[in-house]
Amino acid sequence: MPAKTTLDDRAVPVEAVTPLIRGVGVLWRLTEAGGTLSASGLERATGLARSTVDRIASTLARMGYVRLDGRDVILAPRVMELGNAYLAALGLPALLASHADALADELDESVSLAVADRDGIRFIHQATRRRAMSLSFRIGDLLPAERTSPGPLFATEWTATEWHAWRERRAADREDRGFPAVPAQPHPSPDEEFERRAARAQKDGWALDDQLIEPGLVAVSVPVRDPRAGGRIACVANVVSHTSRHTAADLRDTLLPRLRATVAKMEHELREAPQPHAQRGPTAAGLAAWTGASKQELGREFVESLARGLTVLTAFGEGRAELTLTDVARATGLARATARRALITYEHLGLVRQSGNRAFALTPRVLSLGFPPLSRTSLPQIATPHLTELAARVHESTSLAVLTPSGDEIQYTARAATGRVMSVDVTVGTRLPAYATSLGRVLLADLPPEDRHLGPLSPLTPHTTTDPATLTATLEDIRTRGYALVDEELEAGLRSVAVPVRDRTGRVVAALNVAMHAARRSVEECVREVLPELVETAGRVEGDLRVAGRFARVGVA
Repeated sequence: MPAKTTLDDRAVPVEAVTPLIRGVGVLWRLTEAGGTLSASGLERATGLARSTVDRIASTLARMGYVRLDGRDVILAPRVMELGNAYLAALGLPALLASHADALADELDESVSLAVADRDGIRFIHQATRRRAMSLSFRIGDLLPAERTSPGPLFATEWTATEWHAWRERRAADREDRGFPAVPAQPHPSPDEEFERRAARAQKDGWALDDQLIEPGLVAVSVPVRDPRAGGRIACVANVVSHTSRHTAADLRDTLLPRLRATVAKMEHELREAPQPHAQRGPTAAGLAAWTGASKQELGREFVESLARGLTVLTAFGEGRAELTLTDVARATGLARATARRALITYEHLGLVRQSGNRAFALTPRVLSLGFPPLSRTSLPQIATPHLTELAARVHESTSLAVLTPSGDEIQYTARAATGRVMSVDVTVGTRLPAYATSLGRVLLADLPPEDRHLGPLSPLTPHTTTDPATLTATLEDIRTRGYALVDEELEAGLRSVAVPVRDRTGRVVAALNVAMHAARRSVEECVREVLPELVETAGRVEGDLRVAGRFARVGVA
């Protein structure tokens, strides 16, 4: 008899990994809840026993996919590596995103790229505009095909079986509650209306959404066809606006020609793109040792089969869009039998499909594993948990700051204070002169000398450096050694040390510091005791930033 899962009543293959199914279910429920649920909330949402939820949460926390904050389980940026594996394997964001971004700048409207996910669409790239009324959908969000403009275009390639599955879904879910990203509401039109829209899209080569998702939202879409795949739709480019700016007819008459021109460039990009070279997957060496050590340390609270199973998804990526069982086992270091059971499980869950020649490929549904809530995260959100941990270790206040647009001030964007009677009292949003702070000097040091704006060098204390030549030499020294230490130059009695935070390109985008009263630690103790902790924390922030910023924009403020 087929096994059953406690998540629903569907039969699962006998060889499927039940802990992996349950772990995926927890990630799905966290994603649907916006990234945070209490353990008791997860218990109710999944139908799992509380002890099982706790073990799964403990395992995911060990992997860095969630963090535990009191009673809450919170998605962490590292879980985005699962969605990154799909997007890298797909290759479309890397090839086409710059064209979508350029069109968004040209039109001053939101532009997105979407792929088909069964009878829905899922976004793989977003170039949004900052407005009071702007596109709220995120990379990875799933929408019903019939309530979008890309949907009719994808439906032109549906088989009779796929049309039947769509009608069954509509009949079973009459308010689209299976799509948390859109407002639940009774179906506004019968099935026949979408069938007519698909027929028109087939004839016209484009499609409109006239306020189908919600009142005021309009969109126009054009398919991007892959010449290497016989002209099948690779993705759909979509321009979204509001009726206060454009009617649906305006989109068709004024924006559609420019959208088509951009799609032509995208198709040229696909035609000329070289075949991706096979890239190395995750390092196999060490996985068994890591899971073994985790099991020894956490005991029953660490579910090895879940950790190993999730690693299978990260075997895919750029140049690794299709992998055989042997490829997966080699990339992960798992036994073939273990990798096979994980792939069987993922195929049942709709996360993996067989692609022919005994190979497997990820499906867009992998993006449902935590990606949407985190796809619009910011650097302060990424850094705050790490700042809190650092403050607890060194028992001093810690901060994150960026340069203001003028370039001569810093602005604090995240803080973690300690409970000392005498502590550094700075709030998020505070601005200070960059030249007299450790944070500012780290940020200024990364800039070319001609781009540094020091502002008026006023003596804030008797120790403040005000000589431009001396300050320039100090900045060059900071650039070389990788940290800044400022001793009572901003305020008497205040000593601080700071290090840079770099993005994927190596550019310094923020600075991280520890500030304290000079009586608590000498300069030498700051370098010996605090600096290594700062460097380690900055590395963790950078690691999360690299994962989160691979295919999504991460705001620095």
